[in-house]
Amino acid sequence: QVQLVESGGGLVQPGGSLRLSCAASGSIFSINVMGWFRQAPGKERERVAQINWSDGSTYYVAAVKGRFTISRDNAKNTVYLEMNKLKPEDTAVYYCAAAPISQPYNYWGQGTQVTVSS
Repeated sequence: QVQLVESGGGLVQPGGSLRLSCAASGSIFSINVMGWFRQAPGKERERVAQINWSDGSTYYVAAVKGRFTISRDNAKNTVYLEMNKLKPEDTAVYYCAAAPISQPYNYWGQGTQVTVSS
C-alpha cells in the first residue's frame, strides 16, 4: 500500500504561482509513475502531469505545458507541481496519484483545492 498526502493548495490571483507537494509513504519501492490530476466542478478528472519515479521522464497535458513543472525528490519521497502563470480555468481540486509497475493509477491522495480568482 502507498499513502499520499497533498499540500500547498489555496487561493491565488490570475498570473500567480503555487507549489503543490505530495508526500508518499508505505510501499514506495512499488511506485513506477506519479502524477497530478485535477477535477473542476462539472468536469471530468484529467491528468495534468506525471513523472517516472526512476528516470524522471515527464508528461504534461497541453493546457499546462510551459506553465507547470512536475518534479520529484526521491530522498524525501515527495513529488511537486510548480504552477506558474495560473489562469481561472486552472481552478480545480488537484489530486496526487501513484501507479505501480504495469498497473494503472490506484493510489490517490485526498485532494487539495486550487482557486485562481481576482
